[in-house]
Amino acid sequence: MPKQLAIVLVNWNSFDLTKDTLESLQQTTFTNYDCIVVDNGSVDGSGDRIENEFPNCIVLKSSINKGFTGGNNIGMDYALQNGYEYIMLLNNDVAVEPNFLEPLISRLDQDPKIGAVQPLIYFHHDRNVIWNAGSTYNSFLGICATPDYNKKDEGHHFMHKAKKIDWITGCAFMIRATVLQKVGLLKEAFFIYYEDVDLSFRIKAAGYQLDYVPSSVIYHIAGMSHKTKEKGKEGFVSPKVHFLNARNRIWCLKEHSPAWAIPTVTLFNAFYFFSIGFYFIFRARWQKWIAWNRGIWEGLTKKLV
Repeated sequence: MPKQLAIVLVNWNSFDLTKDTLESLQQTTFTNYDCIVVDNGSVDGSGDRIENEFPNCIVLKSSINKGFTGGNNIGMDYALQNGYEYIMLLNNDVAVEPNFLEPLISRLDQDPKIGAVQPLIYFHHDRNVIWNAGSTYNSFLGICATPDYNKKDEGHHFMHKAKKIDWITGCAFMIRATVLQKVGLLKEAFFIYYEDVDLSFRIKAAGYQLDYVPSSVIYHIAGMSHKTKEKGKEGFVSPKVHFLNARNRIWCLKEHSPAWAIPTVTLFNAFYFFSIGFYFIFRARWQKWIAWNRGIWEGLTKKLV
């Protein structure tokens, strides 16, 4: 008999981060789950170390780095094949409150119309500052936003009230296995960025709602997937990040913008892309400017599959 929940983490050359997250998970009061760690083509031996030091984890290994999307799909496919009721994507750079799972499970148990849920997420380094308390989407302009990002939690009731949201962050994304079977896995072409928005929109299009559950709390280091350790001529963020963000934003807009909003979405995002490109020119970030424009070109000319 499979356990109720599968928690999927992706590791890529980051043993210490993954170790800290797994040790945090070991303190949870809900125990009816398996932890599936996907080693995403690591070359530092971290996959073997996780396998040796955490024998209760299910470790799946990929010979290449398949990105956030491909790595998580390996874990989710395993979970679907093995009959878990719920599946949770969890970043490998988080710490969790011991009771963070119960409110999420309870929310899904209570209402079959809810397809997926997320917790309240604070920054790891300042546990009173919000990283994500539910995200919104403005379909008129095509803007994905996290309104409470970087705000100090001063106990306002709206931050601590469960609510419907427009999309769920891939940092902590719990979904019904039956819903995932219906809408499909992450689209691997994204590699990373906007894949969570796309999956959220597909869940909503299938007739399910997405809920934010603030009684569940975790803490996120954030930025580990796109920042370099030392600042170079192009700053801390790699040009590839800007390429992926530009391309994937366009792919997501092309895929999910309603026909009536195409004129306003196009005008606003043309201004947005031009503004970011101008900023790179102004700061003499030429590699980023090239990557940004290449991302725009691929987003416009290539189809998301």
